Amino acid sequence: MEASELKTFIQGIPKAELHLHIEGSFEPELMFQIANRNQIAMDYDSVEALKKAYNFNNLQEFLDIYYTGAQVLIHERDFYDLTWAYLTKVHDQNVVHVEVFFDPQTHTERGIGFDVVIKGIYSALERAKKELNISYKLIMSFLRHLSEEEAFKTLESSLPFKHWIDGVGLDSSEVGNPPSKFVNVFKAAAGHGYKLVAHAGEEGPADYIWEALDLLNVVRIDHGNRCLDDDNLVKRLLDKNIPLTLCPLSNLELKVIQRMEDHPVSKMLEKGLLATIHSDDPAYFGGYMNENYYATAKGLDLSKDQLMQLAINAFEASWLDPETKALRISEVKNYFNP
Repeated sequence: MEASELKTFIQGIPKAELHLHIEGSFEPELMFQIANRNQIAMDYDSVEALKKAYNFNNLQEFLDIYYTGAQVLIHERDFYDLTWAYLTKVHDQNVVHVEVFFDPQTHTERGIGFDVVIKGIYSALERAKKELNISYKLIMSFLRHLSEEEAFKTLESSLPFKHWIDGVGLDSSEVGNPPSKFVNVFKAAAGHGYKLVAHAGEEGPADYIWEALDLLNVVRIDHGNRCLDDDNLVKRLLDKNIPLTLCPLSNLELKVIQRMEDHPVSKMLEKGLLATIHSDDPAYFGGYMNENYYATAKGLDLSKDQLMQLAINAFEASWLDPETKALRISEVKNYFNP
């Protein structure tokens, strides 16, 4: 398929995004706009200078600038504007369901109330459900470079809003912060009815994926690239039908892979794993859902059947109710086989 034809085809696929950090969708233009509104001086004198800084050698270099950008978010309106900008963007890309991560600790550590953060995000998600017909789930992430004690405080803060929150996750600096560090807080979160997911096996080893499964009891692995290093782990993921939410452009930008041709997602599909692709932090990594589909399809020479499988897998792996899930999957199939 020609490049323009492939892009047009990908545009039409109904898509679910399951691995998206709302703070990672913070486009430089909006960042400057909110910084000006809140009278916060930026470390960069222009949008262009900020964009030039988006050149990362690893996860930590990205996180440093990610946390810097988040500093300008102060008021409920800021979190609303951030979330609404993301939702209108993905609506244009035919994303019909989103499962959005947010990082309360990035903000509560700065003295911003948990309620301020979640009310802004929730209002935008509700508006998108009504006006854009985008269904959603909301996932609160614990920052793994902080202590489990800090995560417990965040869990406590979430309880008045737990009817708005569907699950908890684990993100931030992976190496040196294994899932086992958070066993107790994940157990407590499950007790409050939250579904459990965790980032594992992006930069960290396959052992971290085992820990996320065996110690945290997660229902989904975010990233999971390194699972292919361990045949027994692949078997476990297959047996339990555990989804993997991969982020190809993120992997490329953070040097998890050196070239898109090296991305493991096609090998995962060949093995029958429930592999899916998403954008992670699209403002920083050069692309939203369609750009990730396109770069992956081009780099790995994916067939239409593989593209269809990726789209189906994402709905299969989602937390939609069975009826809606079946409906969305049938829409994908009808698109590929009109």
